[in-house]
Amino acid sequence: MKIVIPQDLNLNEEEQLRLSKLGEFVYYKDLAQNYDEWLERCSTADIICTGKFGLKQKVYDLKNVFISLPFVGTNFLDIEKLKAKNIKVARCPGCNKEAVSEWIIFMILNLLRGFNQFVNQTDIKIRRPGVAKGLLRKNITILGKGNIGSRVGEICLAFGMKVNFFEKGNNLIGSIRDADVVVNVLSSNPSTKDLLDQEFFNAFKKGSYFITVTSSEIYDVVALLKALDDDILAGVANDCGSIQFGDVNDEAYLKFVKHPKVLATPHIAHNSDVTDRTGNKMMIDNIEAYLNGKPINLVY
Repeated sequence: MKIVIPQDLNLNEEEQLRLSKLGEFVYYKDLAQNYDEWLERCSTADIICTGKFGLKQKVYDLKNVFISLPFVGTNFLDIEKLKAKNIKVARCPGCNKEAVSEWIIFMILNLLRGFNQFVNQTDIKIRRPGVAKGLLRKNITILGKGNIGSRVGEICLAFGMKVNFFEKGNNLIGSIRDADVVVNVLSSNPSTKDLLDQEFFNAFKKGSYFITVTSSEIYDVVALLKALDDDILAGVANDCGSIQFGDVNDEAYLKFVKHPKVLATPHIAHNSDVTDRTGNKMMIDNIEAYLNGKPINLVY
């Protein structure tokens, strides 16, 4: 088996050793100049380990390969096209839960306590700021009770918050009416596409906060920004989950950056050494299971 890693995945020595024992191992430690170069690097592979660059654009030009991904989100893949090309894909569910949970908690604290307004501040005008909001006894509704949602719930309970979960089959509007904070960690799939619409954002308690790390396919961007402008929402934190990691020039990202009530980051919530180690370990576990004839974590 020829295993190709067409970009730098921050593999440590132990991870490279594990891969080298599974077959011929080719590791490119730079990003391809373009999508065609990514495809060329993968053209002779039986097994591919890759990020999203090139994969999203050229995966259907491949055939008869196994792809193991060191990340979670694969909603951009067309299952029927993969089947037609005999492309098996495995992912790493939960590999980012610690890092993304940390980002969410940071943003909850930042939105309610306003810490970002005071860091390195020398302006005398803020010496008598208004009273910030503490987390104790605040109502938080978490949309989704998977790996990340469950982890965020545990941490919020430790802060003394009142935690409520929305899961499939529950009353969505009813679940947020009394919430001081709503956190969206729903998976992107046909059942959640366009789920968070204008009716959803109009149902928020006045002065509440919305935090999201998911694809914009799930929520109505226009309705979200209108809820901010109409003072229904007091603030929003958004990791802009639909954009390329770290792309600060993306139009969707800049739309949120320009709004004074939004704390936006360019899809970096998952970015930590813990995510790298967990994701790479699971990625290699997936390959070993596949070679042993018992594949795990398959997309289909």
